[in-house]
Formats: sequence, structure tokens, C-alpha cells
Amino acid sequence: MEVNLLGKTELWITGICLRNVNLSELAKVVSETLGLKMEEVFVIDAGPDHVVIDVIRNTVKAEHIYGKKTELLKKLGSIAGVEVSDRTSIHSEGVLGFIELDEQFARKVLTKTKDIADELRQKISRRCMVFPTGEEVRKDIIKDTNSPYIKKRLESEGYKVAIGPVLPDDEYLIAAAVMNSIDEGYGLIITTGGVGAEAKDRTIEALRKIDPKAATPYIMKFHQGTGRHAKAGVMIGVGTFGLSIIISLPGPNDEVKLSLEQLIEALNMEFDKHELADKIARTIKKKYIPKCSRT
Repeated sequence: MEVNLLGKTELWITGICLRNVNLSELAKVVSETLGLKMEEVFVIDAGPDHVVIDVIRNTVKAEHIYGKKTELLKKLGSIAGVEVSDRTSIHSEGVLGFIELDEQFARKVLTKTKDIADELRQKISRRCMVFPTGEEVRKDIIKDTNSPYIKKRLESEGYKVAIGPVLPDDEYLIAAAVMNSIDEGYGLIITTGGVGAEAKDRTIEALRKIDPKAATPYIMKFHQGTGRHAKAGVMIGVGTFGLSIIISLPGPNDEVKLSLEQLIEALNMEFDKHELADKIARTIKKKYIPKCSRT
């Protein structure tokens, strides 16, 4: 389980005796014991009776830190020129301080923390926010039939679904709304519309701001610059951020229905965002195959 160090990256070892010690060897022992890379551990201060270690990471695995004091001191004591005793202690102002936990108690803490994290992750994963996009929906030119359908369909699968406001064709505002939903604990965020080839379509661009490695396969490709086509084609998107999944679907209701069945199937098992995006794209493409074969 990853835990954030929140900027408290220093680990103090006091009451230790150092004589002509190879600090690189000491750093190596610390890195290996705490499950870190050698380049992530630096000795930033050393004296006759203390050592200060700086961990160059934002997060660490709790199971590599909690209750590791006895093991670390034993390994440090095996280094030439290092002496540890009952006076030797390890402390930190942050998460790294959990290294001092009793080993048996540390295992209980890890188990309890994991259980809580698993429960929280499960709750988040079943909360969905739906955002329709586009000026034609915002101005009531066309009716939003997608959001009610998604809500009803996902609720039948046990999800808690909320429908957000209609978002404008602006990648920054769309990205901000999605990020706010993530901060509010929604594990699934679905946007509909804005994935086309016109300059006004900005949903995929918003998704890439949140997840630069989002999967964005084409549903259909055009000759760029032809007519209203400012972009190469129509795409769908699947991205992730933390515990949340972001899905960018097209606007047509029949395509949303096709996509949603593929999404529900994937959500019930382990999935890769690229595999899911390709699967949704292939499903929608079948709708256009007869048209494409005539051109």
C-alpha cells in the first residue's frame, strides 16, 4: 500500500557510533531494507553518533517501512565501522517514523489499514458522475437522453450515480469539473459528447490534460481539413487518475448504449484502459462498417 510522505522525507538515526564508515554502503543497506532504489536514498548528514537519511520520493510502500526498525539496525550493525546499541533510535517527523513500530503491532496496523483502504476503494469505485457536454445541450436545442439512460443502467448494477451540469465546449472547464468530481470521491466519471472532429469538440483534449497517457482510439477517421473536420477523426477516451476512471463517450444515444455495455462488463473485472478503449471503439465502429465499405 502506497502512503504519501507529505514532504517529511528525513529519517534520523541517533545513538549510533560511526568510525571510518563507507556512507555509500550505509545508504545501500538502508535502500535495500526499506524497499527503495539506491538513487532514492541519500546520507545528508553524519556525525560520530548520528546519521540523517533523506528519501527522494513522494510515496513509499507501507509494508516496506512499518516495523522495520529492528531489521534495519541489525543490518546497519553488520557494516564495518558501525556500532548500534540499546541507545540507538530511529525517528522521523512523518510517515517514516512508523519504522519504529513493534513488528507484530505493525502487521496489525497494516492489515487494518489495508482493510480500510479496500473498503474505501470499493465505495469510491461504485460512485459515478455523469457530465453531458456541448452548447446544443446547454441551450436546450437537443435533449440530453444519455445521462438519464446511463444513470438508470448503472444504478441497476448497484452504482450510485449523479448527473452533473452540462459542460461547455472548453477543455479547461471540462477538465476542472472532472477533477472536482475525483476530489469528491467519484471513482467513475463519464462524459458524453465533444469527441468529434470539429474544432469545438474538446472532451478528448480535456481528458489528456488529466491523463496524458489516456487511451484515445479513433472510431472514424476523415481527411483532415475537409468541411468542418478540423481534426483527423472521432475518438473515444479512457483515462485514469488515482482511484478514478474517466470515460469520454460520443454524443449519439445509440453509441452511448453500445459503449456502456462494454464498460459495465469491464468494470466487473480487471481491465487495461487501452484494451477497454479499443473494445469500445471496435463496438461502435461496427455501426459504421456498411457506410465505410461504400466509400
